[in-house]
Amino acid sequence: MRVVGHFRSRLTRFALRDERGTQLVELAIVIPVAVLLLASVAEFGRFFYTYTTLSKATRAGARYLVSQPPGTKDAAGQNLVVYGSTAGGTKPVVDKLGATQVKVVYSAAEKTTTVRIENYKYEPIFDLGRLTNNPKLSLAVNVGASTTMHQLVD
Repeated sequence: MRVVGHFRSRLTRFALRDERGTQLVELAIVIPVAVLLLASVAEFGRFFYTYTTLSKATRAGARYLVSQPPGTKDAAGQNLVVYGSTAGGTKPVVDKLGATQVKVVYSAAEKTTTVRIENYKYEPIFDLGRLTNNPKLSLAVNVGASTTMHQLVD
């Protein structure tokens, strides 16, 4: 009888199951996935912001340059793209953007002006290549933007 009572108490304990600590295990499984998703969304948002800012900057530069005689205000147009002002500045609209990355191309045949940003390297905050010390996994990519408009002044 004693054996049956001992077996019954073990069976009852197993049936009722002690669930202390299971939430902690579940949290340990879910937290890395949630952090990865949050970091991915934030990184995509930063990339999209950078691309749209570069695109708007080239558009502003092209809009300014098409109203000037070709070749006369290229430096001011580059300043407008990089700093948001034709006079220049100290803080670019996007980190690590310089005037050397802004190219202005005039087409006499088509009477157009093209403002292009070349060789701008986007550097993510969460770069897998840097974190794993493996450059092949790097998420740093070249981002370019270009705007072409018809020349208003000959």
